[in-house]
Amino acid sequence: MAHQLVLILDFGSQYTQLIARRIREHAVYCEVHPHSLPLERMRAMAPAAVVLSGGPSSCYAPGAPQVDAGVYDLGVPVLGICYGAQLTARMLGGDVKPSDKREYGRATVRVKQGGEGVLRTIATGDELAVWMSHGDSVDALPPGFVHTAESDNCAFAAFAHPARKIHCVQFHPEVVHTPRGAEILAGFLFGVAGLAGDWSMASFADEAVARIRAQVGPEGRVICGLSGGVDSSVAAALIHKAIGDRLTCIFVDNGLLRRGEREQVAAIFNDHFHVDLRVIDATDRFLGALAGVTDPEKKRKIIGHEFINVFDDEAKTIANARFLAQGTLYPDVIESVSVRGPAAVIKSHHNVGGLPERMKLTLVEPLRELFKDEVRLLGTELGLPRRMISRQPFPGPGLAVRCLGDLTRPRLDTLRGADAIVEEEIRAAGLYEAIWQAFAVLLPVRSVGVMGDDRTYDEAIAIRAVTSLDGMTADWVPLPHDLLARMSSRIINEVRGVNRVVYDITSKPPGTIEWE
Repeated sequence: MAHQLVLILDFGSQYTQLIARRIREHAVYCEVHPHSLPLERMRAMAPAAVVLSGGPSSCYAPGAPQVDAGVYDLGVPVLGICYGAQLTARMLGGDVKPSDKREYGRATVRVKQGGEGVLRTIATGDELAVWMSHGDSVDALPPGFVHTAESDNCAFAAFAHPARKIHCVQFHPEVVHTPRGAEILAGFLFGVAGLAGDWSMASFADEAVARIRAQVGPEGRVICGLSGGVDSSVAAALIHKAIGDRLTCIFVDNGLLRRGEREQVAAIFNDHFHVDLRVIDATDRFLGALAGVTDPEKKRKIIGHEFINVFDDEAKTIANARFLAQGTLYPDVIESVSVRGPAAVIKSHHNVGGLPERMKLTLVEPLRELFKDEVRLLGTELGLPRRMISRQPFPGPGLAVRCLGDLTRPRLDTLRGADAIVEEEIRAAGLYEAIWQAFAVLLPVRSVGVMGDDRTYDEAIAIRAVTSLDGMTADWVPLPHDLLARMSSRIINEVRGVNRVVYDITSKPPGTIEWE
């Protein structure tokens, strides 16, 4: 089934992924592509609407990202957001200049002309709380455009050409800091573009199964790198639905797992899937390769390399194995490489970037365009047990990115002990499913302490707990003080080598969720 497509053109905003998420929440299918997408490609894609994202550039600066002017003549509605709004104004005959007063953060917008367009559900004269992020402003509207909203520091906070169905907002409706942002996007998707909202996880599952069957063929066998986390578990379930017993799952114990994880994963998959599950103990192999390595990027690359080696070795023992499945998600891709636009690279992911040429396997990545919350919905659609779907995210490199400094067996055991206590206490407090992630980090920092009558000089544990919807942004959780006190007391009393516990109160941005 062909779905109506909203084409999002990316000008480098870190919010572009949020635009996609918000549109999909309205049951509308969308894709993100670079602003430089040729007009012929756009026409071939037959979008039902186009969204121009924000971006960090000034649209009048030399070398600023542009879009083919033909995008406004495709005959479909266009929504410009922030930079996309400024670029639209400039390209269609208006003027953009540096603002006298820049706007970053919360602002109030007054609606000058409600009742139509993206502001169709908002009355004239109403005030909206919005999120601004701009140093430039539209100074003069292009011919034929009407002024629809303003703020104290931005005369043209929203404007439109109703006849051409071109609508622009200087603020960001896609972020949660614009409380009525979903309503504004709905005004564009349904009020202006007249879309049907015909995309769902059920339809995605059916189409993904068909794509997997077409890619693998009637005889091919798929190896799935299984971690036990939500992503690889849902990917395995989807592939199993598509090709049945031609799926072999490989669970690699790399010595970087949480306490009891190997046994838990084996039990869940043997009981629920009844697939060919192979558990490989590669602890010595991984820890040997990581010995003495402290740089986070080097850790990630070594781990990715060793995973590939293990899968490659195992593939040679499986007849007709020609495909390797991974639970790669859209945020992994966005944070690793600028494959779909000029958004900045944040960090590499061990499961992004393809396979080495020597490895004669083709990647199958059925979740590559999904966000984490969408993967959970897909898992529910596929009938996976709640205890699996509700698992908090666990990084592909495992405890390697939570054990800062040398990855020795004793330090990893220390971290495992502390991490188990954090999870136990979070579950006991009834907060496990309300929190995106809660975990312990072992710091290579020693401090003096007193335990009993003895002086200690041991390492520190940092506790991290965040809330998020998709991992792209996150806020730290204000855990109850008595809960923090219990975790701290238990860790210091029960885990050898730790005499200090701290709590991380950094949001993303500016930090990342994981410490490395």
